[in-house]
Amino acid sequence: MPETARRHRACVRPVGEPKPSDFRLEEFAVPQPGPGELLLRTKFLSLDPYMRGRMSDAPSYAKPVGVGEVMEGGTVNEVVASNNDKYAVGDIVLAHTGWQTHAVSKGVGLRKLDPGVAPISTALGVLGMPGMTAYTGLLEIGQPKAGETVVVAAASRRGRSVLGRSPGSRARAPSGSRAGPTSAAT
Repeated sequence: MPETARRHRACVRPVGEPKPSDFRLEEFAVPQPGPGELLLRTKFLSLDPYMRGRMSDAPSYAKPVGVGEVMEGGTVNEVVASNNDKYAVGDIVLAHTGWQTHAVSKGVGLRKLDPGVAPISTALGVLGMPGMTAYTGLLEIGQPKAGETVVVAAASRRGRSVLGRSPGSRARAPSGSRAGPTSAAT
């Protein structure tokens, strides 16, 4: 196991589009898990549109990332050391450890992933928050009827992949969108 880990900390509140100078890359010693804890190594990090809002201190549904804190982000991690009976070395888990290579966890809020069911990266996409948001928004809130056309005005690629494959859907990206013709599903 490497002795050095890396993390990105927010160092200012971005004005406009975030820039690399808005973050500070730090190296730190790989932490050791204490009693009941486990050490996670990030395999995949989700970069999602909601993160821009978390960089702001404007009123929001979620607490902003503080200046000096590790940047927010969902992750798929491998357990590399464990003192927690619920998790073994080699387990793959969905976590929220942010923009860092290693993190210590007490095991709370983790979800074990089965690599035999789907590629583990899908836990951050179509089988994760973006996919669930698209699915719930369309089918639970929108409740489209057979034969209706749904126009998706904005969605990440992972969200569009769910919307365009919903049973009986005729989803379309709006004219002039960045999605383009390959993203519109029939």
